[in-house]
Order: sequence, then C-alpha cells, then structure tokens
Amino acid sequence: MDSITHTLFGLAIYGSIDKKDMGKSKKRAYLLTALGASQIPDIDVVSRFWDSEGLYQMWHRGITHSLFLTPIWAALFILLSYLLFNVKDLKLFFLGWLAVLIHDTSDLFNAWGTGYLEPFSSIRISFGTIPIIDFVFLSIIGVAFIASRINKMKSSYYFKFAWAFIVLHVIVQSVQGWIIYNQYENEYDQIALSADFIPWTYNVITKNDSKVAIFQDNLFSDKKLQYELTSAENANLNNLFKERPEARTLYEWSPFVVIVDDGEKLGVYDPRFYRNGQSFLFEYIDRTQNN
Repeated sequence: MDSITHTLFGLAIYGSIDKKDMGKSKKRAYLLTALGASQIPDIDVVSRFWDSEGLYQMWHRGITHSLFLTPIWAALFILLSYLLFNVKDLKLFFLGWLAVLIHDTSDLFNAWGTGYLEPFSSIRISFGTIPIIDFVFLSIIGVAFIASRINKMKSSYYFKFAWAFIVLHVIVQSVQGWIIYNQYENEYDQIALSADFIPWTYNVITKNDSKVAIFQDNLFSDKKLQYELTSAENANLNNLFKERPEARTLYEWSPFVVIVDDGEKLGVYDPRFYRNGQSFLFEYIDRTQNN
C-alpha cells in the first residue's frame, strides 16, 4: 500500500484503543507505536542512497517486510516508548507487532508484493487483488473518523467496526480475484493479476510465448481486451544488463516482462503497470546514443 494508507492504518489502530484511563505519556507512547510500526518496514527506501548496482527494486519490500522481522520491529518501539516517554507496557509490544503485521500483510495483496518469507525464501509474494491505493479503505477509515468526532465516547467502537469492514473488503476482493485468475489458467502459460482502482475490477495480464495480452475483467460482465503486446523473446539482453543493472533486477523481480528490441531501444518492462502505451517500470538503453 502507499504511505498515506499505512499512516491511516496506524491511526485506525490507535483509534480502536480505549484510552479513557491513559495519561498523556502513555497516549503518546501508544500513538508513536501505532503510527511508527505501521511505517517502519518502508525504512528500506533509504537503500536508494547506497544502491550502486540497481538493486533497489529488489531491496524495497524485501527483508524489512519479512514476517520473521516483525517481532524485532515491535521490540524497537517498546524501547523507544521507554526512552522517549518513560513508559513500560508490554501491551505496546503486541500493538507494535500487530501494526507491522498489518503493514507487511496488506502489501501482499497488491501487485508489488513483498519478500514476506525472506531470508528463507526469495520469492516475491503478490496476490494482486487490492490496488496500491484503495479508495474503499480510505472511505471506511474516513467514515469511522467522522463518526468518532460526532460521538467521542464510542470512538474506539467505530474504528473496530472499520477494521471489520476492511477485513471483509479484502476477503471479497480476493475471492473474486482468485475466481477470475483461475478462469485464465487453461489458456495461458503465465498470468498476473493487478486490481483496478474500481472495486471488484481487475487487470489480468497474460503471456503465451512472445504474446502478451492485458484484459480488464470482473465477475459481472464480459472481459475486455485492453492491450496486445509482443515481446522480443530472442533478444540478447547481455548488453542491457551490463549497462543498466536495474534491468536485470526488474527482469528477476517481475513475474514476467515484455522485452523491447526495436532497433532504437533495448529494454524490459513490467506489463502489470502498462497504461496508455507505456509502463512506468521500464528499464532500457538507447541504441541511437551508443552509435
């Protein structure tokens, strides 16, 4: 998910806690833990500063999003709460652990995926059933926030209901996505799913040999072919990988890529992010500048 959504998740976690009997320092410790732990896995963005080999795409959402690192992140916020606010409370560990688990697990459901099982497995797990910015999430949390302002005495209940609706939304979206994915399995060698911003609507990216097709589909209408692409599967990518290390990372990171070799550009792009004639995940070398 995007940073705004993770921040709102943290606020919704904090909002679901009954704080009537808490002092100011304890409230601050709980807020720090809920918000901080909801963001901490994305600390991997700092790796951009020392990435000299084009590996950032692989590092991002890698080990910092590992299921096995979650208790360590939670323990960090126990320490910070004590150092900053002199608060000792074991519940902060479980609060932080929950917040990190929600961050890491929610990222599994969009097209980017995570290294959820690193370092024991390098597989990038991606279900593709929730868009990276989900307006249903934002709406649910927004309604809970407004309701909590109207009736502050029941504030925590509204956010608990919000979490119930968020879980229900993920289940409904994912079941529908799974059904649609299975409808393509017998026709195509490779399939990837990417949820659209419109609820219950999905982009299904398929590949047979060098032919890539992108469909928009849902359970309530016929699928629509959006794009047909051709991948230059026989192209030699050695020079591309040598001159543009990011291309090798993208090639290994993506479920499958489209290879471009048109005489002017040699490159690879991830078709899951193909919109309006281009993918924003496109790494290439310009041959016209090398001649």
